[in-house]
Amino acid sequence: MPSVAPRFAPEAIAFLRALKRNNDREWFRARKDRYETLLRAPMIALIERLADDFRGFAPDLVASPKTSLYRIYRDTRFSENKAPLKTHIAAVFPCRGLARHQGAGLYLEVAPAWVWVGGGMYAPDTSQLQAVREHIAANLRHLRAIIESPAFRRSVGLLDGERLQRVPRGFPKDHEAAEYLKYRQFLAGREFPATFASSPTFYRTVLDVFRQVAPLTRFLNQALLGIPESEEVRK
Repeated sequence: MPSVAPRFAPEAIAFLRALKRNNDREWFRARKDRYETLLRAPMIALIERLADDFRGFAPDLVASPKTSLYRIYRDTRFSENKAPLKTHIAAVFPCRGLARHQGAGLYLEVAPAWVWVGGGMYAPDTSQLQAVREHIAANLRHLRAIIESPAFRRSVGLLDGERLQRVPRGFPKDHEAAEYLKYRQFLAGREFPATFASSPTFYRTVLDVFRQVAPLTRFLNQALLGIPESEEVRK
């Protein structure tokens, strides 16, 4: 294990800001070596370090460069925005046994103006959302133990995400879990200034946030994987 915790050089943020001003393939091609050195290599080092640390608190999540690291090139086929390159670097840590963008996972993004660390469930389909809501309705005490804990509140604040105005169909309006059943997304995280990416406390703080959000992702994925509550290993 490396003695120095992974982080980004200050020049990495400067590169992303320059990329935002010069978002074209020719500009990037001439500077791709700097991208590899300043951004891709440090992110891979961070992913590999997390793979070791996840064994202790999130063995159900995948951390590997092949799976976790997003490409710099944008898919513009179905987008009105034809800019060819992303102006941030990001990594996702999905659940074992589910497709990369199914279920809940952890996520890290380093952008020209911010760093975002956290996770949850971003875009569940109708059947997944129904399964999660039924899981919440049956296991409210477990969910509240996670997201209302002092450590969770200190680290990431409140549960976030799009919500319905009313309790969804199929659940009593006065259900004890009514407020949580309204969620269409289940997100938890923390935003930092871009300079945080080069801070000596960067990796330690990322790890702390992930430790708090991982139990939430595990709870949500439990609904999709069909794991009975009694078999859930709470970290």
